[in-house]
Amino acid sequence: RLRTVRDRVRPFPDFPLPGVLFRDISPLLKDPVAFRTLIDLLEDHVRASYPKIDFIAGLDSRGFLIGPPLAQRLGIGFVPIRKKGKLPGPTESVSYTLEYGKAELEIQSDAVEPGQKVVIVDDLLATGGTMCAACELLKRLKAEILECLVVIELKLLKGSEKLSPIPFYSLLQYD
Repeated sequence: RLRTVRDRVRPFPDFPLPGVLFRDISPLLKDPVAFRTLIDLLEDHVRASYPKIDFIAGLDSRGFLIGPPLAQRLGIGFVPIRKKGKLPGPTESVSYTLEYGKAELEIQSDAVEPGQKVVIVDDLLATGGTMCAACELLKRLKAEILECLVVIELKLLKGSEKLSPIPFYSLLQYD
């Protein structure tokens, strides 16, 4: 099953900058069998690891593609973590450093209650800046972060080391 997913990840050299090998999940999203297999694998992992979970939190924007179907399968809600200025009402925000500059993430202030159990989902972990920012937002809301979960981890960039002590899981790893 893992091969079905891995075979649908396409490499793009020199994108978005020369020397960067971009891992594109678009072919995975286009293939209904491969996408269903991806969600199956993530569901199996979360169910085996966390019997009690309240929400999947997805990162803008590709976490929005993976998080809602996973949350539906688990019978729980989905919480968006968005780029600054996209959410109505009171929000918490955090600035962070990206591979190519600075950015800001937000979550609605009432998105989760203190103590609720959350798994954060995104498509890819590179340097870990975005995922760390998401963790900071959920910590401010006093959520219990069970795990950071991604489809692809770029091991050479060591982003998962920045997430410690929060558990981290990646389905596919690339050097």
